[in-house]
Order: sequence, then structure tokens, then C-alpha cells
Amino acid sequence: MAETDVAANRSLIRRIVRTGIQLGEDGTERLNLKIASAALAEMRDAFRLFQPYADVPKVTVFGSARTRQDDPLYSQARSVAEALAQRGWMVVTGAGPGIMQAAAEGAGERMALGVSIRLPFEEKPSAVIADETHSVEMKYFFTRKLMLVKESTGFICLPGGFGTLDEMFELLTLQQTGKAEPMPIVLLDEPGGTFWRGLERFIIDTLIPAGVISPDDFERVLVTDSAEDAVTEITGFWHNYDSLRWVDDLLVLRLKNQPTDAEIERLNEEFSSIVAEGRIERSGALPVERADNDRIELPRLALHLGQREVGGLYRLIDAINLLGSARG
Repeated sequence: MAETDVAANRSLIRRIVRTGIQLGEDGTERLNLKIASAALAEMRDAFRLFQPYADVPKVTVFGSARTRQDDPLYSQARSVAEALAQRGWMVVTGAGPGIMQAAAEGAGERMALGVSIRLPFEEKPSAVIADETHSVEMKYFFTRKLMLVKESTGFICLPGGFGTLDEMFELLTLQQTGKAEPMPIVLLDEPGGTFWRGLERFIIDTLIPAGVISPDDFERVLVTDSAEDAVTEITGFWHNYDSLRWVDDLLVLRLKNQPTDAEIERLNEEFSSIVAEGRIERSGALPVERADNDRIELPRLALHLGQREVGGLYRLIDAINLLGSARG
């Protein structure tokens, strides 16, 4: 550490170095060391890829690598990516063929980022984002999945196989458990398509009655066959809502526009069922937020959110985006 020019976050860097040494002291077997070493190196490569675009909104597009160019889904993926890129959104994909290729083409080379996976039988990464400044290749699915989710603030899933469904269900799990902040998730089909409607029926007819998920767990997801509606869902989610932060058991919602007293009163009337105690109140930046210089310039609402009310939180965010004070 003394021989490097690392000045920031030295305690965290020291912790990483110490953990590596402790793996050696533990006598960790070689295969496990190779996994840990490769995973850390891959994450570093991905962090470097995304760093120059930290302030640019990003949407990740998932879908089948087997979708052919003459498939209506290919055109749908290309159209939705193009529309988002025109609105200033970068499009992140798995940098492969099929839907990934279509989304990268729609976004264009300047607005496309790729996180590819080395596989023995799939095609090479999309030429649209093959340039080393816009793509990174990974060995492990778990590091790839982390980076496909971590940097984006919106997600669009088109029909696909095991990999696509795995990614889609992980998104829902992260949202359901509160391990990820609220984000818009769109399940997009071709015009007239029924792929996601079948999943929706299974969730409504089987999972909810079985009691294994809450009735509103799927309400946060938009199922549509319209690229225009998908774009509206992604961009509209951030119309007035900006971000959130937990301070102990208090949930602080940061907004772009200050709500009126009448609007706050209406929110309390509509969403009293998701508040564990007290009311939804206007708030300034809390001391811990000021200490971190964390979006302190934004107006805030604060509440004690009830346990397992993630679906209700999404409805509250939707209502916040529709407030009259947010229309300016």
C-alpha cells in the first residue's frame, strides 16, 4: 500500500489485499483461488468499462441469443433500443447474437455497452460493440449477471430460454427482497405475442394462490407488446422520483420536485396501508445524508414502510411521478 499512489478508499483496498493473503493462510485449494482471482479481475475490468459513463442512464436488455434477424422479436428489440438511445439512454446487453445483437444495433455503437460470456458453442460478441472501449468479456455467469444488473436503472426482457428467464427471475427476486433499489422492469413481446402472458397467468393462477409470493409482487412489472409503452415505462419511472435511502428504519424518498401540502395529504390517504407507523412527511436531508453529501439539494418524503410492502412502494413511486407538482 505504501508503494502505490492509492489515496482514496485505502481501508477498503487494504481489506481486499488482506483477504487475498488470508486465502493463502487458510490453505485454500488452487481451484478456489482461481475462481476468486478471476472473479475479482473480471469485476475490475467491468468497473473500468462503466466508469466513463457513470452519469449516463442505462437500460439492460435481456433476450434469447437464438432469435433470428427475420423474427419480429428482433425488430422489436432493435426498435426499443433505438428509441431509448435517442432519449439519451445507453443500452447494455450480453454482447452476443440474437436479441443482444438487435438491441446493440438499435442503440448504435456509441450508445451500446456489452458484457459478454465465454462459451464453447455460442457465437462471438456482437460486432456493434466489439470495440474494447465498449465491451468486456467474462468467464463466469455470476460476475456477468452482477454487472448487467448493477449499472442499469431500467430493464427490458424479451422472450428467451433458460438464461433469459434466470436473469428475469433474479431481477424480480432482488426487487422482492429489497436487495436492489426499485427499478422499472418491462417484459416485452412482439406485437400480439403471448410469451409473457403465459408466465403472468402462471404467477396469478399458481404462485399467488400457493402463497409463495405476495399478491402485489408482480404488479411492479409491465407486461406489454408495445415498444412505445416499454420506453414510456422506463423513462417515466424517473420522471419525478430520483432515489431512496434507508436511515435506520426510516425510508427517505428523494424527488425532483417539491410536493405541495395537499399532495402529501392525498398520498397519506391513498397509501396509509403501507405505512407501518406515523405518516408520509416532508423531510429535508438527514444528517447522515449531509455527511455523505448524498443528493442533499433534492426535496424529500420520509415514511416508515411496512414489512414486505415493496409492491406498495412501487405504487407510491408511480403516484409521486403523477403529482401535479411533477409536471413542470
